[in-house]
Amino acid sequence: MRLDIKNIRSKILTGEWVLSRHARIRAGQRCIKDFDLVIAIANGEVIEDYPEDQRGHSCLVLGHTKDGQPLHAVCAFDSSGTLIIITAYFPEPPKWKNPKLRAKECEND
Repeated sequence: MRLDIKNIRSKILTGEWVLSRHARIRAGQRCIKDFDLVIAIANGEVIEDYPEDQRGHSCLVLGHTKDGQPLHAVCAFDSSGTLIIITAYFPEPPKWKNPKLRAKECEND
């Protein structure tokens, strides 16, 4: 299955997704609710693509919670086509200059 926002949205909206163990732990630590994660991914966009990821092809989705807070989710498909959410977090400094731009990309500005 092609890893693009159309297919990611489809899986989110049909309930064909799971959180990895890592994502479940991190979401709990970061107080990210499943509902907010679903809303963010369903209305999100792919901002980074990782075709050579050691875990398999994955991508970074940027979306917003129902309250408008930016949220990142790293997503992939497993061999059966289920969407796997690998991790989720709120993009914040010092790693992120803004929700779409990593801080390291701004070092030469």
